[in-house]
Amino acid sequence: MLPGFLVPETVINGNGNSAECELGEAQGKVLSLTLGILRAIEQESLDVSIWGSADKTEWGAKPLLAFPQKFYCGTYSMTLDLSAHPELQYLRVQWKSARWGRGDTQPLFGIYLFAEARKSQVAVG
Repeated sequence: MLPGFLVPETVINGNGNSAECELGEAQGKVLSLTLGILRAIEQESLDVSIWGSADKTEWGAKPLLAFPQKFYCGTYSMTLDLSAHPELQYLRVQWKSARWGRGDTQPLFGIYLFAEARKSQVAVG
């Protein structure tokens, strides 16, 4: 149920998926997504994408949205418009991480991803 964390604050050191999150009243609406990277080490990258499903079984061939590849700590926001996908009832986050260079090749990121329905904006003239 939104608003809420699609990925609660967690440490990742490989590829993975979040649990499914039910959209509830946010189904078919515009969402504001905030990716927080709280911890990162040098020479690593993180790819985060958002996937949708109507039944928790079929997640489609490509993501609904993908954040640009990240390398550093920070807070990054994107908008996801679900109006073109009214059938979707669930979201899931997928991440892929990589590390290169000398030493340990296991990546390490501390992340979270928060989602909420955007408030409608009315133009005042």
